[in-house]
Amino acid sequence: MLDLALLLLRATFGSLLAGHGAQKLFGWFSGPGRQGTAQWAESLGLRPGHVWGTLAGATEFGGGSLMALGLLNPVGPVAAVSAMSMATARVHWGKPIWAQQGGAELPMAYATAAAVLMLTGSGTFSLDRALGIRLPRWTAVPGLALAAATIYAASRDDLRALLPTRRTPPATAESTPPRPSAIAGTL
Repeated sequence: MLDLALLLLRATFGSLLAGHGAQKLFGWFSGPGRQGTAQWAESLGLRPGHVWGTLAGATEFGGGSLMALGLLNPVGPVAAVSAMSMATARVHWGKPIWAQQGGAELPMAYATAAAVLMLTGSGTFSLDRALGIRLPRWTAVPGLALAAATIYAASRDDLRALLPTRRTPPATAESTPPRPSAIAGTL
């Protein structure tokens, strides 16, 4: 019965989340598509919107698809947890919990289902089992760390927060060109 329950959980939450991502990426199921999703991301202060929108759609579509198929666990659940954590933090935070009031009820349900699959595995009725794939559970840790870094970058409204910074040496008097007004005074 446990394997049947995991199949039901994966098929339901995985396919719904993949459909949600397909709305963002492809405009399927009356969704906004990439352009509309980019505009939405920009309206949330996430710049550049096309990058954040594509990232949102890809993690939902990819994570949901992998969960539904029971393939490469825990990669799909990690993607789903990361997408839903971002949605909770960026879109639904500070609102009452219920979806009718703009709250995080739905993303929390998706994230919880994904966390269950991350912890239990995909079960017997999965592509992982059929293909003999078994990723170690610890592989979820780097994925969750990347998700946390992405949410941190979003909280700063800046995708560059994820990238290493290149430091430039401070300007010195010798390397600083003279101001035009300083030159004009010497002529």
